[in-house]
Amino acid sequence: MNVTAKIDALIGREGGFSNDPNDRGNWYLGKLEGTMWGVTAAEARANGYLGVMKDMPRATAVAIYASRYWSRPKFDQIDAISTTLAEKLFDIGVNAGPATGVKFMQRALNVLNQGGKAFPDIAADGGIGPMTLAALKAFLQQRGADGHRVLYGMIAAQQSVFYIELAERRPENEAFEYGWQLNRALGV
Repeated sequence: MNVTAKIDALIGREGGFSNDPNDRGNWYLGKLEGTMWGVTAAEARANGYLGVMKDMPRATAVAIYASRYWSRPKFDQIDAISTTLAEKLFDIGVNAGPATGVKFMQRALNVLNQGGKAFPDIAADGGIGPMTLAALKAFLQQRGADGHRVLYGMIAAQQSVFYIELAERRPENEAFEYGWQLNRALGV
């Protein structure tokens, strides 16, 4: 699946216009502006779109996702190793920030390296660099399909806990918890 297809699938999960006042992502500079195609007003403004959110063209969202949430965090490099993991990290990145899912993967790899015997520990810094790529390749080469499933599951488990903690810190987020778990943590 190419990046355009991945973005299309993501936009399918995100949907069109959302203006729920309980969703913090719908607020910008104290004003309820909403999100369109999953892009917040803050993100749209940072990327040059100044119009009404409800009118934001889909092509603008696609460009933002391709640049900010796929290319800049280097998910294309993960995609060259594992499309499934790249899609998971991309989805987490859109929903929780690009570095978040990468940190989940880095943390998992660090506890799966047999105390540094399989490959060295890596910084859980949320950045995809040569050490992270080497660790991922080494792990998947050593553990194969079962290792891939384990790593994916560990990333999804951390994502699930991330959403639980959001709702624990801000009870209004409980309205979104089931959907986050179903469509995000378990769904991608």
